[in-house]
Amino acid sequence: MADRAAYLNLIGGASGDMLLGALIDAGLELESLREELAKLRVGGYSLRAERVLRGVIPATLLHVDLDEEGERRRGIDDFRRVVGESDLPEKDRQLATRVFDALGRAEDAVHGAPGVLSHEPHEHEPAHAHSHAESHAHAAESGELHELATVDTLVDVVGVIAGLRLLGIERVHSSPFPAGSGLTATAHGPLPSPAPATMQIYAAANAPLRTYSAGGPTGEAVTPTGAAIVTTVASFDPVDIAVNRVGYGAGSRNSAECPNVLALWLGEVSGTRPTGDLSLLETNIDDTTGELLGYVQERLFEAGAWDVWVTPIQMKKNRPASMISALVDAGRAQAAAELILRETSTLGVRVRPVERYEADREIIDVDTSLGRLPVKVKRVGGDVQVSAEYEACRRVAIDSGLPLAEVMRRVAAEARDFLLKQGGR
Repeated sequence: MADRAAYLNLIGGASGDMLLGALIDAGLELESLREELAKLRVGGYSLRAERVLRGVIPATLLHVDLDEEGERRRGIDDFRRVVGESDLPEKDRQLATRVFDALGRAEDAVHGAPGVLSHEPHEHEPAHAHSHAESHAHAAESGELHELATVDTLVDVVGVIAGLRLLGIERVHSSPFPAGSGLTATAHGPLPSPAPATMQIYAAANAPLRTYSAGGPTGEAVTPTGAAIVTTVASFDPVDIAVNRVGYGAGSRNSAECPNVLALWLGEVSGTRPTGDLSLLETNIDDTTGELLGYVQERLFEAGAWDVWVTPIQMKKNRPASMISALVDAGRAQAAAELILRETSTLGVRVRPVERYEADREIIDVDTSLGRLPVKVKRVGGDVQVSAEYEACRRVAIDSGLPLAEVMRRVAAEARDFLLKQGGR
């Protein structure tokens, strides 16, 4: 069974606007995007799409126009709260939160200021008066930790995630990031390209970076938001894709050196597949409390682990102990190992590469007798399995007073009936 897939060819770079423009160019309806973004229940912006040429390539340039309310600065916690309280599907909320987490970790690493997120302008150009680099410098020099992003960052992140869902994209792959070159001018002095925050995102994800001697994009090719979105939603594994549609998203600058576009290829890839670039971390501990083990588990999930589990074991002299295991992207292995070493008494962490087979799966919203709720659908060959999403059912159980087990049973049963009526779709 084939998956609907997308491949991002980062020709001239990546930004939130370029990704949104490519989605619209590939068939995403602008009005449908507006309807999804309305679920955030925030205002201060309007969307418009413009057909432009970048070199000789026709592309879509998406404008996110801000009014006075939209220009108001917001922090990462503000964005997380808006997403968490929105009417978006659960999977969208989770992915958007992961993007903001990646941005926050990068900003913390560059500035040592928790919660600071630089303003990322819409032009996404390497040398304009209000570049993200200038905001960085201002916040660092003034000591003001509230120099944050405007609502366009929220629109970019959520819009890309919702757009992929609306186009039915189940898998996303990406080319390496173009490094760009030269310096970005700011009011406080030049910064290199890529910018430090963007480099932190690359490093955290172990993302591939493509350098050029000639012919590549110059200046700031990839913005921090673009880097955070791509490293969150996409894999850099090689892929064979049967392409049936192409879209181009434009940056606002029309460069003579390299077409300032991002290409989105839509098509199909084979279903069940082994996935690599994963690492399994393990360590044995015999002198740690259950509270501390639970805390370490939470921190590992926050750091992007796919799964974390604790196994009772026996160590030398028959001492009862626990083995902490964490499955993480290979690019996050070092950070996860350092977290375990820092938060526990262990002196070493074992790391080994692993592969796993993944079933085709998606999260869909279904109208049930308890409301419109997300359910997880797993497909293996012709078999379809349905399970209720825990967090959504937990909220319903608390609000309704019904037992959680009854809520999950009812939601799963009604979702299965819905899928049967849709012919297994």
